Amino acid sequence: MPNIDILQIVVFIAVLLLLVKPLGSYMARVFEGKPCGLDRVLGPLERLIYRLAGVKADGEMSWQRYAVALLSFSLAGFAALYLLMRLQKFLPGNPAGLDNVAPDLSFNTAVSFLTNTNWQAYAGETTMKYATQMLGLTVQNFLSAATGIAVAVALVRGFTRRTSQTIGNFWVDLTRTTLYVLLPLALVIAVILMSQGVVQTVGPYAHTTLVQATQDGDGKAVTEQTIALGPVASQEAIKELGTNGGGFFNTNSAHPFENPTPLSNFLEILAILLIPASLCYMFGKMVGDTRQGWAILTAMMVLFVALLAVCAWAEQQGTPQMAALGVDQKASVTQPGGNMEGKEVRFGIAGSVLFATATTGTSCGAVNSMHDSFTPLGGLVPMWLMQLGEVVFGGVGSGLYGMLIFAIVAVFIAGLMVGRTPEYLGKKIEIFEMKMASLVVLVPVLLVLIGTAVAVVTTAGQAGANNPGAHGFSEILYAYSSTANNNGSAFAGINCNTPFYNITTALVMLCGRFLFKIPVLAIAGALAARKLTPVSPGTLRTHGPLFVILLVSVVLVVGALSFIPALALGPIAEHLMMIGH
Repeated sequence: MPNIDILQIVVFIAVLLLLVKPLGSYMARVFEGKPCGLDRVLGPLERLIYRLAGVKADGEMSWQRYAVALLSFSLAGFAALYLLMRLQKFLPGNPAGLDNVAPDLSFNTAVSFLTNTNWQAYAGETTMKYATQMLGLTVQNFLSAATGIAVAVALVRGFTRRTSQTIGNFWVDLTRTTLYVLLPLALVIAVILMSQGVVQTVGPYAHTTLVQATQDGDGKAVTEQTIALGPVASQEAIKELGTNGGGFFNTNSAHPFENPTPLSNFLEILAILLIPASLCYMFGKMVGDTRQGWAILTAMMVLFVALLAVCAWAEQQGTPQMAALGVDQKASVTQPGGNMEGKEVRFGIAGSVLFATATTGTSCGAVNSMHDSFTPLGGLVPMWLMQLGEVVFGGVGSGLYGMLIFAIVAVFIAGLMVGRTPEYLGKKIEIFEMKMASLVVLVPVLLVLIGTAVAVVTTAGQAGANNPGAHGFSEILYAYSSTANNNGSAFAGINCNTPFYNITTALVMLCGRFLFKIPVLAIAGALAARKLTPVSPGTLRTHGPLFVILLVSVVLVVGALSFIPALALGPIAEHLMMIGH
């Protein structure tokens, strides 16, 4: 890889790490109810919201009440979004005259945005009108992200509280996340994106005369082009910041109206990772030991950098088939080299693989290149990042609580090896926590493998794959890996806008989100009720290099044991076929 590309990646990681501490400290103050600066401006609005909603800000909830509040809020959001899509033809804000969304696609999309997956089986500019985008999809981008952060904060409270029967108030956590974290950051990012050329308008689509007339599929002359516009920057900001990923346009962040410049590309990748990384420092601040947060962040960063290097190497190598044709695939001052298929030339390989690794390491799913066009090993990396459980930074909130679950598993394994009751942050890890942790780890695995198995043995499932053999299998495996882990990206070669895929992927998304969250809240409740165990000479230090290595190993072993056989049938088999010809 050229030195300038390596420098780009190094600068990106450095900027990310510089922002972790200030944002993490700010979020800790927000969720501890301390003055954070913005409370002077937004405090009256926050209190007004509580009064209008009938919420007692100091009213605490058990984990069961917290879960019920979360589920009821999610159900209401699903109903509102579904009805909005089914009735959009009759509502204002429809300059393109778009029709109502089909029932199965409305169901799939409502579930997708509700669960922070943002899986899109449609083209936004030809399916969703402005009102649906702004009042439905963008609103859910904020609220689904806020619910994820709320669950993470509840789990952190489980570690900080002693003999408590409560873990906080869902409505307060939801409100404070939206008002003090997501809205201010989204506003700043949207303004910067607009300065780079990301469009923001509610005016009608533009029309222009073609320089050279052409013909459509029916042989009719085409002399005019319709250029889709819309309120893009406002949705783009929260799309990345909330690790949502749903694009206003069909080509997502590869579209020049969503991501026009290298600077906007850098900012969008930074927005994807900013909150998930900063939540680690927030965790350390709230538990009273920032070393714990740095240890979790280090484990995430080790996995991220290692897999990013593999993806960059694979794409920079290119393919032997192109080399056999005499194509020069070496990087030089006149060309980027490597495999540029499916990538934007304004981003190159470094900007593309950095985006691909960031968006699949988190549960974002936005794309600025087509993962379907990556080399087999290059495509394996984003697929495996999702299959690891979306814990390599992960989604906003879900990444932190997912990695903390793996930390609980790691200390349990360490305890078994030395014959000692496992402890994490002064709380003994007992059988109930391990049962819940097992659900968190195993449910996404089962959803991916069962969903893929059903799709590849049914006619309806096979019909969606547009490629035969190993690559077609990879497309299906990627689809269920993405939906089960609430990522939302796709291999793009698969046609998922069919009743079979709309229904099955929606069910997988629902299970992947809520069968993950509920056990996490149960663990939070169990830990909050437990006494603090004093540190002793036999206590495993969970802030040092040894624990980081143990945590990384547990994540890799679970991912390897669960998915290597499936990956062997898909990208690994395809790679062997590629180098064998």
